[in-house]
Amino acid sequence: MAQRPGIFPTFFISGFECSTFLWKDKQRRNLVVETQHDRHVQEDYNLLRSLGIDVAREGIPWPLVDHQGSYDFSGIDPMLDAMRQTQITPIWDLCHYGYPDDLDPFSEAFVDRFARYCRAAAEYVIPRLLGPHFFTPINEITFFSFCGGEWGWVAPYQNTRDDRYRLRLALCRAAIAGVKAIREVEPQARMVHIDPLVQVVAPRDRPDQIEAAQHETYVDTFLAWDILCGKEHPEFGGSPDILDIVGANHYSFGQMEYREQGPHQALPPNDDRIKPLCELINWVWERYHRPMIIGETSGLEAGRDEWLRDVMDEALAAVNAGIDLHGICLFPAVDMPDWHSGKWLNNGIYDLVKEGDNLKRVPCEAYIAELRRWQQELNRVMTLDADPLSDPVDLQDVIDAAQRLQKVPDRNWH
Repeated sequence: MAQRPGIFPTFFISGFECSTFLWKDKQRRNLVVETQHDRHVQEDYNLLRSLGIDVAREGIPWPLVDHQGSYDFSGIDPMLDAMRQTQITPIWDLCHYGYPDDLDPFSEAFVDRFARYCRAAAEYVIPRLLGPHFFTPINEITFFSFCGGEWGWVAPYQNTRDDRYRLRLALCRAAIAGVKAIREVEPQARMVHIDPLVQVVAPRDRPDQIEAAQHETYVDTFLAWDILCGKEHPEFGGSPDILDIVGANHYSFGQMEYREQGPHQALPPNDDRIKPLCELINWVWERYHRPMIIGETSGLEAGRDEWLRDVMDEALAAVNAGIDLHGICLFPAVDMPDWHSGKWLNNGIYDLVKEGDNLKRVPCEAYIAELRRWQQELNRVMTLDADPLSDPVDLQDVIDAAQRLQKVPDRNWH
């Protein structure tokens, strides 16, 4: 890490909820519309710029742009305009839980159609923005396979663990094909494969479930990344270069107690079975030795600033241990609704407050103050230069800050 610059222009990243799934009621959801990011896109990007955040996860809605193999990308033109004006670098999510109505994700046509769409998306956005160019072909393959393959929350509405496994294999095949198609357009394009980083433990009174819980933690959590990397199902064409950058999501509900049916139960905050984030990140690092980011993280309501403080402490410990960590994505930039209840989660950098038919962006001041404190500690810019891409983050600054803040001895950096 000390011998090369960071991959991204800034260490802190953000992003916007962009799911376009068919929900349990068989109706298409569009979270970009529900959060009014489509109406406030210029404002939203100006807000990120004002915070010194120069990288954002953003979505291209596959089911809305792909009409039986013909494409209309005009809906993302306002985003491209805002990115050019603010000089913010996108990480494009090309499939955020949604796919076209006429496709069966278990079919060969799904893989082929996704690859053609990925190529078309790359051909559209790459000439319109300065590089480097980043893509997430399929967001959260593992979580998608639970939602659509076992719990029946979203299409394709399957409901068994076997279906969950089959859907994950199908999504991995499509993602690998998508990476290859994008790199036919731009060989230097970088991939960021996002999935939750979780730990599952057995109930204290159910030692018979220890093995199943460990399988969820040490096997199931990593299967999609293993396939993309070529460790599992090498016939799909995965490789370390396909996996590229690993984005590990970290939320309070990511450490859970095993349940035989439905989602596992989140551990309470003071449970002694919770493992430090640095330890979880190290599991990923030791398995792949690929560059990493924390792909999503946020606290809730009044706990957002404390959550960021804890995540940063753990992230600096990871950096200090030699883990190749290149950024932390504070997700979302603006609030998002709970999919089930519709209530605002109050987990964004900015809350959303209804004023007539408008959702006003209201800053979470404590969260922003904590972000600025860490930017100062890491010698990060508070106001971006005219061309931030010309001055990428120097990860030696992050390492120096980690050593200074944690008062640990120097290490032999790789």
